[in-house]
Amino acid sequence: MADLTELSATEVSAMIASRDIAPSDLMAAHLDRIDRLNPSINAIVSLRDRDVLLAEARSADNAPRQGWLHGMPFAVKDLCATRGLRTTRGSPLLADHVPAADDLLAARLRAAGAIFIGKSNVPEHGQGSHTFNPVFGATRNPYDLTRTAGGSSGGAAAALAARLVPVADGSDMMGSLRNPAAFCNVYGFRPTFGLVPGDAQGDTFLATLATEGPMGRTVEDVARLLQVIAGENPEMPFGRRQEPYADLLQADLRGMRIGWLGDWGGAYPSEPGILAQCETGLGVLQDLGAIVEPLPPPFPAVALWKSWTTLRGMLNANALAAIHDDPVQRALTKPETIWEIQSGQGLSAAQVHSASVIRSEWYAMAARLFRTYDAIVLPSAQVWPFPVDWRWPQSINGNAMDTYHRWMEVVVPVSLIGLPCLSVPVGFGSRGLPMGMQIAAPTGADARVLAIGQAYHLATDWPGKRPPVLALASRVRRPFAMPSADASDTRSGQGLPA
Repeated sequence: MADLTELSATEVSAMIASRDIAPSDLMAAHLDRIDRLNPSINAIVSLRDRDVLLAEARSADNAPRQGWLHGMPFAVKDLCATRGLRTTRGSPLLADHVPAADDLLAARLRAAGAIFIGKSNVPEHGQGSHTFNPVFGATRNPYDLTRTAGGSSGGAAAALAARLVPVADGSDMMGSLRNPAAFCNVYGFRPTFGLVPGDAQGDTFLATLATEGPMGRTVEDVARLLQVIAGENPEMPFGRRQEPYADLLQADLRGMRIGWLGDWGGAYPSEPGILAQCETGLGVLQDLGAIVEPLPPPFPAVALWKSWTTLRGMLNANALAAIHDDPVQRALTKPETIWEIQSGQGLSAAQVHSASVIRSEWYAMAARLFRTYDAIVLPSAQVWPFPVDWRWPQSINGNAMDTYHRWMEVVVPVSLIGLPCLSVPVGFGSRGLPMGMQIAAPTGADARVLAIGQAYHLATDWPGKRPPVLALASRVRRPFAMPSADASDTRSGQGLPA
């Protein structure tokens, strides 16, 4: 029998449905691989007992099929509450937290038949695109164990790349799906805001910057998982109906117009080789018949950043206020999160309104842009995967970063207005590190983005053609030390490795 861990989620789901394999076979194969490789990568945390998991898988062997994920091992992102399974958010404040109920996303995954094996590692409170925390330590990149897997869905991306799970969930506020997908040579899809609803808790009208979404090694896997987790929650505003995305993947790219935004006229500097690598990916779209045209910046980057940081600060200051107000909790929270909270505490209503106006103007401008272009493309990251012992990159090409997340500003144009966006792999740089590019389309055009991605995947299949070389990884046992911070500067975490 072929190595089941190398197959796509679509393939193993079909094989389970036809009884060519049993869920217990699939579970055993993945647990064996996790035992061998996860100690080196640290992608999956809170791993459940092997015997219990195998017993659950055997129960699924002859049970009626629940859904597309029937009997499939699944590691839910550790920001998502899972009933009876530790959910820490990477925070020492929640190190022993075991929820009594599932979040909506987890409930939908269970209803489709997934067997939760554990959680995928995240940065503390999901802050920052580098997965490390004081509870579990850092997640390492399967393509280079000295490098980061990105974040906040870094554990999910690394687990996918290393074939520890067939498919994964992630979430994305400021590139948390797209950046780790690029760093780990997999696909990450940020759906139109509202397509994958959250739970009706706290504010549900203003908090529209983040969303959950699917990740996979194939676009078809991404589309099929999206069908599982998408669909309206009547208790949430801005809901959208799902479509049969996996049946809508056929696309003729001939004549399709793609706008290439590059580094946004120099506003988003990137390390050498990244733009060229993305242009290689654009060449694939051209070979498929698309018309790729370089575009000037359609909106001032400085205005987008001002709007983004204001709205993000406002949301963090209120959502995490209890942590800041309690001296004990504040002392146990990383400086980047404290800075996020403090940056939003002094905002006035006029500042928030101004930020929302900028956001509204950019949405209208993007809508006009999409009258001419079927999709726009940007790099998924501005830096190559950086050393795992850094907290964040302090400069790009000599340009100092003034915040801990400025180095990933390239994701903001999509995030700010909730566009559907797929990060696709574009190959590897001179040092053998992966990179990706973002393909975005108008609000609601999720099926279009996935169809473009499918055509691209069939022409490239970077995850299948160049999986990570992990032969030595099984013999490597590295300590998962957390990068240190100079707590005296909570604004930006200075005093870190350059």
